Amino acid sequence: MALVLVLVVLLVALLIPLTAVVLDSQVGRAIAARLERSKEGDPSLSNRVALLEGEIERLTNTLDRLDEETAFLHRLLEEKPAPEGVLPPGKRS
Repeated sequence: MALVLVLVVLLVALLIPLTAVVLDSQVGRAIAARLERSKEGDPSLSNRVALLEGEIERLTNTLDRLDEETAFLHRLLEEKPAPEGVLPPGKRS
């Protein structure tokens, strides 16, 4: 058990400088540059995403406004006092 623990600690201790050497090499820099390029993506794609985010914001505002209007109309209909002595119109056959 102790031997396994010593081997794990030794392996980790050796991997730290090895990782630093690889990441500081030309290969590590090339991999980092490639990852950065893939994150940036296509400029037209970022424009489309920005347009879609704007459209979602506009639709969200419209939906909130419609929700408020609907709630207001429901309150008006529920609070509408019925005139005394007047029956609602019936259905004609």
